[in-house]
Amino acid sequence: MWNVIVRAVVLLSIFSAVFLFVQVMLGAAWRQRQKHAAINTRLRMIKEGGDREQIVARLRKNAPSDGERLPPPLGTFYRYLQHQFFAAAVPVGVGYAMLAMAGFSFLVFALLMLAAGAAGFDWTSGVIMLLAVLGLCIGTVLPLLLISIAAQRRRKRVEDQFPLALDVFVRALRSGHPVASAIDLLTHEMEDPMGSEFGVVSDEASYGADLHDALQAMAERWDNPDMRMFVVSLSLQSETGGNLAEILENLADVIRARAALYMKVRALSSEGRLTGWMLTVLPIISLLGMVTVNPGFYMDVAGDPIFIWGFSFLILLYFVGVLVIRRMVDLKV
Repeated sequence: MWNVIVRAVVLLSIFSAVFLFVQVMLGAAWRQRQKHAAINTRLRMIKEGGDREQIVARLRKNAPSDGERLPPPLGTFYRYLQHQFFAAAVPVGVGYAMLAMAGFSFLVFALLMLAAGAAGFDWTSGVIMLLAVLGLCIGTVLPLLLISIAAQRRRKRVEDQFPLALDVFVRALRSGHPVASAIDLLTHEMEDPMGSEFGVVSDEASYGADLHDALQAMAERWDNPDMRMFVVSLSLQSETGGNLAEILENLADVIRARAALYMKVRALSSEGRLTGWMLTVLPIISLLGMVTVNPGFYMDVAGDPIFIWGFSFLILLYFVGVLVIRRMVDLKV
């Protein structure tokens, strides 16, 4: 008995020592890497020798446009996709991405058709419709859902970084820096995404664009009310005068207070938002899972003529439910 205990203690001690050694070495390597690495994407691209105009073009990839050439419903949806792709930092344009998703959906649909034929199911209109919906879910809906999650995370990071950026901006103004120099300081002190965004503003101003227009374009790209208040504060101060540092310091306090209230509202509405997410995602996951585990559950009844009408009605009800849920959990603070 004592031999077993001693052996266990020795093995646990060896494991602990190795674990601590690995953690210390990895921490030292990470700190060394962070010391020599660029603080944001724009500085890293400049360090690699990239051209400033190309860097600005890459960082402004998928910047939302007006979409006037498209009909109102398609234009609204296209601008929504642009906002999502831009916030998620997707390196390709919306058109190319949607074309790739359409091609991938068709490939998945063709593979499912071949698998259904190999399994002995007839290619009836109901089966074709079911497999087309599955291909669309796998090739388009799921990638768009992942892009939406990534965009939400980066927007949350922008909201968290912006008050800190205002603090750095205020300190720079009180140290005697002009507005343009204070913005350039933010490009070297802030991490992504705020550091690169202010870098784009600084580059645009260097190329001859009006500074307020560049800041307004940044606010429109992110559709952020805090940035709009910042631009309005700069515009009013440049026209009427006043202590800009004090104005922006008060603005940072207001933004932090509103963020605290927003977090309280999110905490109180977390159950409803989680329910909304589950009701949105669960039907897609259930459909894919059931077809994977037991294909005959849907395929055996897909040949019935009423299946097309029933399945189409269920899809319509699903989209109506998603819109209603989004309206219910979209709380404005």
